[in-house]
Amino acid sequence: MRNLHRAAAQGFEAGATRYSAGRPDYPAELDDWLRDALGLASGKRALDLGAGTGKFTARLIAAGASVTAVEPVAAMRAEFARALPEVQVLEGSAEAIPASDASLDAVACAQSFHWFATPAALAEIRRVLKVGGALGLVWNVRDERIAWVAALDAILRPYEGDAPRHESGFWRRAFPAPGFTPLAERRFRYDHEGPPERVIVDRVLSTSFIAALEPVERGKVEDAVRALIAGAPELAGRDRVISPYVTIACSCRKRD
Repeated sequence: MRNLHRAAAQGFEAGATRYSAGRPDYPAELDDWLRDALGLASGKRALDLGAGTGKFTARLIAAGASVTAVEPVAAMRAEFARALPEVQVLEGSAEAIPASDASLDAVACAQSFHWFATPAALAEIRRVLKVGGALGLVWNVRDERIAWVAALDAILRPYEGDAPRHESGFWRRAFPAPGFTPLAERRFRYDHEGPPERVIVDRVLSTSFIAALEPVERGKVEDAVRALIAGAPELAGRDRVISPYVTIACSCRKRD
């Protein structure tokens, strides 16, 4: 779609299946955050914007909200429909949300806001929110205080180019945003546990700018990641590993 970064358009189209398999879930503490910070409960209407394969959508449903999802990449929508056939997932973008004015109690952006952190997107989000409605931004960020995690990110960094990333902090320049209250932030720890093939290899290969690489170059990245796993004492020879994350949850509300 128009305005979609090349890395997102190509990478998420090519890597949708791995995205579904390799991306982590979210900490249980977010359930209280959804209720307290976003006001989600039975009878509330929420939009998952940039919903991907529906990893976060299930949390919105569990909070009791009536949920619609918007996702610009066709392959991601297909994975979403397989995972959550009961939820409507629409083609759209942050700059053109298929929703009526002041129709939503909350808009949630999980692993997505850094792709569209612009005044135009925030104006469109403000349009579809009711007065007092909440905007929630959530990211799972690898904990680089752990040595092998820092080494993993060093493998990826040369390939990121101009692809927006949460870690750059560029998205924060969109705030304070006109028509919204100041941004509040919470942080939680989350451990993604499972086979290294899923929680490390699939996770890396689902990264937009890695999935968008030519096969030979992507193979070099995969080889480097497997070599890291084989050489790190916390990972080598283990059937199950823990990949540590910090979950960042930010929220604000639409003003009168």
